[in-house]
Amino acid sequence: MTVQVGRYGVWRRASDLDGMLAKRIEDLGYGAIWIGGSPPADLAIVDELLAATDRIAIATGIVNMWNSPADEVARSYHRIASAHPDRFLLGVGIGHPEATAQYAKPFDTIVGYLDALDAADVPVEARVLAALGPKVLRVAAERTAGAHPYLTTPEHTREAREILGAGVLLAPEHKVVIDTDPERARELGRPAVRKPYLRLVNYRRNLMRLGFDEQQLDSAADEVVDAVVAHGDAAAVAARLREHIDAGADHVCAQLLVPAGADPVPGLTELARALGL
Repeated sequence: MTVQVGRYGVWRRASDLDGMLAKRIEDLGYGAIWIGGSPPADLAIVDELLAATDRIAIATGIVNMWNSPADEVARSYHRIASAHPDRFLLGVGIGHPEATAQYAKPFDTIVGYLDALDAADVPVEARVLAALGPKVLRVAAERTAGAHPYLTTPEHTREAREILGAGVLLAPEHKVVIDTDPERARELGRPAVRKPYLRLVNYRRNLMRLGFDEQQLDSAADEVVDAVVAHGDAAAVAARLREHIDAGADHVCAQLLVPAGADPVPGLTELARALGL
């Protein structure tokens, strides 16, 4: 890896990020900002966040292979890497059949996309792959710097590490709500996992591998929400994130859930303190 992401980062949708917030996140001590929501191939948001900060790594979580042609993404990568060496980590992924009309032969598409990035001289050590199941995790280990699983648990992290082996980046995302009232926390967390994630076959299949059943997923049962959304005070949330580290993760990116329109900085500040950043 040429990009140092630190132990903990922040995952946030591109539409909810700007330079000012990126600088606040950097000042709190987080090692990376992961840009969610399938940013377009021009990666203009990456330029904006890097220009506004001094040292924090910026990663995409993830660029969708169906929507963003590899040659365009490669050109964007080289532009960004030239201006900000060793600060940009290109995360790419296959997306979901429910969201992509042309979704077919996804494994072949992943391999072909990585081949195209190779041909365009995008370094293996500067890219990661969204991966959940064993087959794609192995590709992540063989063809990229590592894996960026989404909507997972520490149990999945442990299994993923066994598949990836040593020396490969494992950077799972985990949703968090800083609220000591479990019912209130679930009220915020449940919609964030139910729609669309619990309706998408890739996530459903992965959660069922981890022991949940169809009924639990269909109803977004408390046990499902509690597994993928850490909640409680900042210390309890930090302890849950550390479970990923103990299970073999190198880096965990926290997706802080707050009410619509609320400022995320207070919660990120509390969490940073609890994590010892």
